[in-house]
Amino acid sequence: MHHLLALPMYAIHPPATHSLMQAIVSLLAQHGTEAQPVWPEDLLTHWRDDRLLLSQTCGYPLMNQLPAVGVVGTFHYQAPGCSGRDYRSWLVARDPQATLADFHGQRAVANSLDSHSGYNALRWMAARQGITFSRLLLSGGHRLSLAAIREARADIAAIDCVSWALLARYAPDELRGLHIIGETPAAPGLPLITAATTSADRLSILRAVLHQLVSDPVWRRVCDASLISGFSPVQRHDYQIVQAWEEQAAARGITRL
Repeated sequence: MHHLLALPMYAIHPPATHSLMQAIVSLLAQHGTEAQPVWPEDLLTHWRDDRLLLSQTCGYPLMNQLPAVGVVGTFHYQAPGCSGRDYRSWLVARDPQATLADFHGQRAVANSLDSHSGYNALRWMAARQGITFSRLLLSGGHRLSLAAIREARADIAAIDCVSWALLARYAPDELRGLHIIGETPAAPGLPLITAATTSADRLSILRAVLHQLVSDPVWRRVCDASLISGFSPVQRHDYQIVQAWEEQAAARGITRL
């Protein structure tokens, strides 16, 4: 059986993602474990695949759609808004002087309904301030959300701070005319996952390989290209904050944007 490996969440600059996956494949081979890099189109099907050795998902689907997968850990990122294993979202708009309160009755855009950084976090922030939007556009990705704001098809979005930093490095034109006007609290970074059938021994190998990846100078340039600076093992319960934000928004009467 081919064991699958993918890192689909931050593939903003595909050559960097490809090099990162190849580095992990090489390190796994040193531990006698083979992995086949893939570029999945249907992420939920990919994450549920029994052949999955390693992939990256979001905390929201982890807690709501992937009850059986194993949790390996999370990368640390060298990006403004990140601290250790944690990350946050930026609130982004065209007007640099605006605040979230200015967008009551305006148009929001989110990458998807199952995104913590783009949807769940914005819902929580809006609920806390009593903000409702006149319309929600679902874009299909953070880059597409930013395009919708640039093109005045939407007015505000919550954007993963790592995605923002990667775009600032590799596609700065996509941020032109856009401004960070606020931020969400931090949450654990995007979880690295494995199939439920992955053995405890193989899970230990995965964590050892990822520690080696971020600590061995041989792979420093590969990690830097993806803004990766470290790795921490995490458990499913570390992502309970994701559900807590959903529940807190619902308690204020906001179940959807």
